[in-house]
Amino acid sequence: MTRIAAVHGALAPHRHSQHDITEMVARTCLPEGADRRVLDRLHGSARVTTRHTVLPLDRYAALDDFGAVNDAFIAAALPLGAEAVTGALDAARISPRDVDFLMFASVTGIAAPSVDARLVGLLGLRPDVRRVPVFGLGCVAGAAGIARLHDYLLGRPDDIAVLLSVELCSLTFQRDDPSPANLVATALFGDGAAAVVACGARRRAADGDAHAGPVVVDTRSHLYPDTEQAMGWDITGSGFRIVLDASVPDLVRKNLGADVETFLADHGLTRRDITVWVCHPGGPKVLEAIEEVLDLPDGALDVTWRSLAAVGNMSSSSVLHVLRDTLAERRPPPGSAGLLLAMGPGFCSELVLLRW
Repeated sequence: MTRIAAVHGALAPHRHSQHDITEMVARTCLPEGADRRVLDRLHGSARVTTRHTVLPLDRYAALDDFGAVNDAFIAAALPLGAEAVTGALDAARISPRDVDFLMFASVTGIAAPSVDARLVGLLGLRPDVRRVPVFGLGCVAGAAGIARLHDYLLGRPDDIAVLLSVELCSLTFQRDDPSPANLVATALFGDGAAAVVACGARRRAADGDAHAGPVVVDTRSHLYPDTEQAMGWDITGSGFRIVLDASVPDLVRKNLGADVETFLADHGLTRRDITVWVCHPGGPKVLEAIEEVLDLPDGALDVTWRSLAAVGNMSSSSVLHVLRDTLAERRPPPGSAGLLLAMGPGFCSELVLLRW
């Protein structure tokens, strides 16, 4: 089976309190003299304490078109992505020259050549490394990326694969846009990156897996019909304008429970057999819907809630930060089962069954 050898997270350089970000949003997104009660309520109820951004807060008002925003994305994505991959490879004691496959995921900026291509020489990867840049999966891409590494390594069990996620969500905040969707986004999203190193079944980390994470047993993808307008982007002259429908928590309640039960049943498991839950921190209402529909025990998502409070929702990078924190805090008994899950545009879900 695919083994997760290491996970490393990186955060954007500028750390702010939720209050300071709220004040910046009031200056840049609301009309002068506007009633800010909705903004304050949404930011106050997000259960986010601090977040990181790639730019100082006073720089965002000057990003007046898509070109300027995307240039800022490329400039920041390279060093942040390099930090994440280098940290993960160092933790796994794996040389960059040994990486056979690199997948890059982001939904907050675009580049051609892609960010992964620009990182190959910078990181010292081989020129023949296989690369797959992915755009559009959004928050689900952290889980889906691990699933696709697993797919690749099933066919090449001697290889080493790396997933890199870089999400600079603050660059998508829309100036002069007081819409509820934009205000919710500015209340929740932050900037960061994460990398996962995975080894095929016949490959072992240099330390003999003494500190490696779980193995990937199986994965499951599910796309829900007629939900395309629930979450995503409208592409505009000022960049990515968020589409975020209030129905998302109800979509979770309607679909996720049966998907998880069916997936686990295929492996002779039930929800009660899952020792570790690694969940994407989509936001308070989404997390409450997940806890409700899966009937999770108290504390099952504590790591996810703490991540939401400390760094906000970093789209696809977030579930990987939660995975890193889970691996650092917990080492379940051998044979214990875990489930990693995330949801994103489509509307869709991705489930990854883990075993320690």
